[in-house]
Amino acid sequence: MTDYLKAGLPIATGVIEGACRHLIKDRMNITGARWTMRGAETVLPLGSLYITGDWDEYWQFHL
Repeated sequence: MTDYLKAGLPIATGVIEGACRHLIKDRMNITGARWTMRGAETVLPLGSLYITGDWDEYWQFHL
């Protein structure tokens, strides 16, 4: 791993991996859900806005 850091390559931490799991796997892998690529690409950014607390600011900009 040290070689990767020295080369300037990004290294995921447990916090980042946990956030990705929460945002993507837990949201997309619910029982009975059948996502298309287009549907997932539409829903994931909205979920990200909500989780980060930027939902209201986004809608003000959007409107």
